[in-house]
Amino acid sequence: MIGDGVDRRSSPGAAASATGPRRTPRQPVAGDGFIARGITFENTAGPQMYQAVAACVESDLAVFYQCSFRGYQDTLYVFSRRQFYRECDIYGTIDFVFGDATAILQSCNLYIRRPLDGQMNSVTAQGRSDPNENTGIIVHGSVVAAAADLREVSGAFKSYLGRPWGSYSRTVFMKTSMDGSIDPAGWLPWSGSFGLNTLYYGEYLNSGVGADTSQRVRWPGYHVMSTVEALQFAVGTFLAGGAWIVAAGVP
Repeated sequence: MIGDGVDRRSSPGAAASATGPRRTPRQPVAGDGFIARGITFENTAGPQMYQAVAACVESDLAVFYQCSFRGYQDTLYVFSRRQFYRECDIYGTIDFVFGDATAILQSCNLYIRRPLDGQMNSVTAQGRSDPNENTGIIVHGSVVAAAADLREVSGAFKSYLGRPWGSYSRTVFMKTSMDGSIDPAGWLPWSGSFGLNTLYYGEYLNSGVGADTSQRVRWPGYHVMSTVEALQFAVGTFLAGGAWIVAAGVP
């Protein structure tokens, strides 16, 4: 599936209602081996409609290259199976990359937008509920930064790297640039102590003002990772992704 470039809205979503994340997207992706290049997936509902998915991806061996995903809460639903995103732009507010796929976002830009008054932003919400699942959201060699509308009100809203949607939630940020919009604590609880003893949240060689780990949460499942630990989340290991990603034409 080849689009007209990310500056042209190739796959627009409709204005959504707050009826649950899987009900809102206009662009479900379910066929195995799905490949998209230069496509914009957008839900135009705005922040006042709460959960409004721009794309729900259920395809195995799915590849998105130089695509854009635009929304507010729950923008990109990495629902299940193996998914690879490279050089993509993803915009949102609360849990805007979420789900229980085995997903790697590489060389992507994750732009945090201004939420509704009184809200806090969370880049990810990973939903792993079984410790035997080989799932997680891995952000590698990417950029996490405030979008223009959030920069205009710098300091008015707190933003975090993620929170646990599932009790064994697993999310890793590696070699990623983080600006000052990220709160020093880094991570946000879902509800009380849910998942804090069983999740796996890792950071490895990140950079920028928001990457300082000295004031991060002290949960049992939070890790400042070693090189050995980080290697298990590389594309070739975590996705077994060498052959099928190259076959998709992604450099």
